[in-house]
Amino acid sequence: MATIEVRQHDGDRFVVAIRDHELTVDQPVRDGGTDEGPTPTELFVAGLASCVGFYAGRFLRRHGIEGDGLAVGCSWEMAEDRPARVGSIDLIVRLPDGFPEEQRDRLMAVVEHCTVHNSLVRPPEVTISARTASLTA
Repeated sequence: MATIEVRQHDGDRFVVAIRDHELTVDQPVRDGGTDEGPTPTELFVAGLASCVGFYAGRFLRRHGIEGDGLAVGCSWEMAEDRPARVGSIDLIVRLPDGFPEEQRDRLMAVVEHCTVHNSLVRPPEVTISARTASLTA
């Protein structure tokens, strides 16, 4: 099983350790944070957008299509009702100039089945428990 460690740095700022990488998540100043990094929700949405980009990039390379200019634009909104959650995400895959139109449906079939999208469509079982620090070391 893969693991990630999240440690509180101070206030609303946390350090996320993933393999040999570290990144910071925080809250905007207007919400009480120091804005030292994206919010966890932004990171969640960015995970989807970057997964779609990764799958698109792999598709292009596999089919010998130039990838210069490939990008994924993303906008999202929170749901208006409870519980608090992301209510909608809109992704636009910006294809490189010269992308062959006859490949569009195949590319879309690939990116719509990226791992993160699949995990949203068929959500994983999530368990949350709590232990004192001395028991987790």
